[in-house]
This record gives sequence, structure tokens and C-alpha cells, in this order.
Amino acid sequence: MIVELDKYDQQVRELEKLLSDTADAFDVEAMKDELDQLHSEMEQPDFWNNLERAQKVNQRIKVIGDRTDGIKALQGQCEDVRTLLQMCDEEQDESLIPEIESEVEELSQKINALHLSTLLKGEYDANDCILSLHAGAGGTEAQDWTQMLYRMYTRYAERHGYAVHEIDFLEGDEAGIKSVTFSVKGENAYGYLKAERGVHRLVRISPFDAAARRHTSFASLDVMPVLPDDGGLVIKPEDLRIDTYRSGGAGGQHVNRTDSAVRITHLPTGIVVQCQNERSQIQNREVAMQVLRSRLIELKEREAQEKMSDIKGELKKIEWGSQIRSYVFHPYSMVKDHRTNYEVASTNGVMDGELDDFITAYLQML
Repeated sequence: MIVELDKYDQQVRELEKLLSDTADAFDVEAMKDELDQLHSEMEQPDFWNNLERAQKVNQRIKVIGDRTDGIKALQGQCEDVRTLLQMCDEEQDESLIPEIESEVEELSQKINALHLSTLLKGEYDANDCILSLHAGAGGTEAQDWTQMLYRMYTRYAERHGYAVHEIDFLEGDEAGIKSVTFSVKGENAYGYLKAERGVHRLVRISPFDAAARRHTSFASLDVMPVLPDDGGLVIKPEDLRIDTYRSGGAGGQHVNRTDSAVRITHLPTGIVVQCQNERSQIQNREVAMQVLRSRLIELKEREAQEKMSDIKGELKKIEWGSQIRSYVFHPYSMVKDHRTNYEVASTNGVMDGELDDFITAYLQML
């Protein structure tokens, strides 16, 4: 039993070191100083005169509070596990080992997840995001694959406590989805899900082919950060063409069957966004404008990245055919990311939203 306790003791030491390094990376002391400054700002009599600034301050206070409280809670959990290890050793009580094993495993998951968030250095990584899935060539095959990916990302969101809201939905001709746009709301949603932007490739025996032949299907995913309207991006009214039309497709029970759906075309860039799933034309227009803002920001960010890649001589475009990941269901089972070379043999977990290892490998590569 002593050997087993030594193993867990070593694991806890390593986790404590990782937690300490993570706290240093976040610069907890600086965060506490910032928190004091924000609280002082809140105490000013004119604090609520600028509602937009007040909301940003409150949001930042919550982020810092959650982060520092989370680190403190994990430090306390480390101490609790150490107490269990000491009790087990002193009393030679083997019945405590399953509890110790469970506590160490839980602690490992939490600390590693917190450490992963230190890799999020992008300007918009902490923000909510908007995802758009589009079926590639291949008709029903590609549309079914798009629906499978939509489920995969909604399951990923559920696993992480993120809220998902469908913005626009175009169902397939016979099955599946032609395209779907949806928001994912939660801390660091964009920071993590930006790793999924690109073309996804499926290889399988087609359930729609009577001859049971193997098919290859493609679907693309675009991921954009949601940003508050702080005036940094100016969209001129004369640059927009706004059309209304009648909502269609599956859409859910709340789709309004009047001409409430909105399509906005940004003439300088040719970007087209649409929304049909809100209750009124005004709401659909507001959401469509939010999506347009996010796409314009994402376009600007991508152009900056490509400019840097030109300087480095490593231009990597996201374009049709340059898939970031392959999902092989036949003749063998495998999911492989072509950017990081990370792969797993089982497809079931991945299709059920288990994407953390792929995202971690991508963030560590940046």
C-alpha cells in the first residue's frame, strides 16, 4: 500500500506544481490589484452614468473573481487530498484508496483545464462566438455530415456548460442540413472553438447508397468572436442591402411565418448574413447585424494573420479541400487532425463532443 500512496503523493506534487505555474501565468497578484481598482471605480458616484463602461467593469470583476476563487478552491482541494493521504498512511486504512484515486483524478482534470486556459492569449479569446456550418459538394451525403457536426458541437457546448442559440437553419433537401448558424455563449468559448475553424472531412459507407459504397464528404466551419458594439468597427448604412423574406425550413416552433426573416449583404466585402429564428423582424435584424459585425472582425483578423504568414513564408489559407481534420468510419475507425497530427482510434466519443484533446493540441501548437 505504501508504494501506491507514494504514487498518489507524487501525482499531487506534480499537480500542485502545475497549479502554481498556472497561478503565476495568470499573475494572480496583479489580478487582485486590478480587482481593487475596479471596486474603487464602482464606488464613484457617477459610475452608472456610463452604462456601457459599468457593464464592462462588472463583467471583468466577475471574470477575475471566478479565476482567483477557482485557483483558491483548487489549492484547498490539494490540501484535502494531502490530508487523506496522511490519514491513509497513519491509519493504514486501505479503504481510503478508492476515494484518494477519485479525488486525484478530479483534481487532475480541473487543474489541467485551468492550465489550458492560460494558452488563450488572443484579443477575443474570452468572448462568446458564432459558428456557421456549411455542407460541401455531395448533396445528401454532405448535408447529413453537416448535421452530425452540428450535433457534435452542441454536445461539446453542453459538456462545458455553454449556452447554444440557433440563429439560422437551412435544412437539407432529403436529409441533414445545408447550413446552420448558431451562437455559443460562455467563458473562453471563442478561444477554444476557434481551433475548429476549417474544413472537416468524413469517410464512411454511405447509409444513402443502396450499393453500400464508401463516400467522402466535406463540411466547412467558420468561427467568429462576438464583440460588444464599442464603436471600433463602423458599418455604414449605405454599404448594406437589407432584404426580408418569409422564414422557412424546420426552424423550430418559434419561427414566425410572416416576412420576418432578414438577409443583410455587406456590399464592400460581399459578406451575406441572415437570421430567421427570432420572433420578429427587428430581433432578426439585430441578430443578423451582430453576426455581420463578427464576420467583419473575423475577416480583419484573418487578413492580419495571412499578412504575418506572408512575412514568415507560411501562408495557410482556409479553403475548400484543405481539410483540418479527417473522420474515418470505414475501412477503419480514426479521427486525425492534420495540423497537429493528433489522432484517436475511436470516433464515437469525438462525435459525442469529446474535442478537448484536439483543441489542446492545437492551442499548444500556436
